[in-house]
Amino acid sequence: MASSIVDLVILAGGRGSRLGGQDKAALVVGGRSLVERLLQDVDLGGVVVVVGHTPLPPLPDGRTVLQTLEDPPDGGPVAGIAAGLDALDGISAPRTPVDPAPAGGLDVADRPDVPVGPKVGDRGWVAVAAVDQPEAARALALLAAELPYVDEEVEAVSPVDSTGHRQWLLAVYRRDALTRALEALPDVRDTSVRRLVSGLHWQDVTMDPQHLGDVDTWQDVEDWARRVAHDDVTGSC
Repeated sequence: MASSIVDLVILAGGRGSRLGGQDKAALVVGGRSLVERLLQDVDLGGVVVVVGHTPLPPLPDGRTVLQTLEDPPDGGPVAGIAAGLDALDGISAPRTPVDPAPAGGLDVADRPDVPVGPKVGDRGWVAVAAVDQPEAARALALLAAELPYVDEEVEAVSPVDSTGHRQWLLAVYRRDALTRALEALPDVRDTSVRRLVSGLHWQDVTMDPQHLGDVDTWQDVEDWARRVAHDDVTGSC
């Protein structure tokens, strides 16, 4: 089966209260920032949108990353998802180099008008990932590999952690299903992700629980630094 082209929305606007207000996307784990790990370690074939004004690193292979922010800002992850999908609307997948904006991303207002590759609307899947998950790139690659095999009624695919909690912010969604769920909300600001997506038809993907989890404290930063260093040495995936 042919692999699926998947757009990616990275939620990078969070600042951890238990990290002294630190920009989570800029946290360094294993020698690279969290946003750098995501951008450099996974390519799902589609357009990437970073929701948040964190500085972006140089991009590999001439890929273009759009950068946007919900308006007004600080509206929570559901507002971030809505802003990311808005940024994707009408954009074509650029597969040739485009000069990046000074921060490393292409502001939505400056996005190229020349269509290159299939339109976003022609592709059925969009991944959503919170930037504070150091191993999100590995998980996204595994999820994308499952897409050609899912049943037509499946609307979202994600791992489930060791406690049985579904990873809503590390998942791949049918774009039309996610759009309908957003449109059904009275307001996307300050709305729980559970309310947005719990009614979708999900499929679980089994993966190593060592690759799941996020960063909320400085102890988490230290623990993840050791974990990713071990994975880099052993080639664990």
